[in-house]
Amino acid sequence: MWQKLLQLQFAVSPREVLQWMLDQGVAATLAAYGGDAQQGFQACREGPRSITRWTSALRASINASPGHSQFLSSLRRAALSEAATGEQGALLFVHAGVDTARPLDAQGDAFWWGGGRLTELSEHFAGFRRIIRGFDRKHAGFVETPFVTSLDAGSGFGGELMAACFAPDGTLLGTVAA
Repeated sequence: MWQKLLQLQFAVSPREVLQWMLDQGVAATLAAYGGDAQQGFQACREGPRSITRWTSALRASINASPGHSQFLSSLRRAALSEAATGEQGALLFVHAGVDTARPLDAQGDAFWWGGGRLTELSEHFAGFRRIIRGFDRKHAGFVETPFVTSLDAGSGFGGELMAACFAPDGTLLGTVAA
């Protein structure tokens, strides 16, 4: 979402896109880099040139923070682990979910925005023993089902940050929240 925010000047309806991003939780990241949503809305009223100046200031703020642009550019849509035996596919780490009707290589933004019913999964997906996600729209905390583990206690929305440690075979070793 942050990468798309930095390209807001290219959106067909930038004001609506900015509002949607704020509704999805980008406000905390925006504030962390010194951005102001109201200035973004003002830029949207003024047009693409003003939006470009606003997003350029955000980009400059990222670049002024050592390591941040490198970290943001290295983010992946999903991560795969290997089982203890060396076989592929033990664990699939995603942001929000998967679209079980599509193969792994055709997920696209489903990793970022899917997952509304992920914890209802009744069988393994694409050979993975477990899917682990870090964002749940309900911020339900730690939820574990036979095929999915969800870790979201509302960090960034007034709740705690959660983390978990898994063995290579998908066994949960422990959780922590702060």
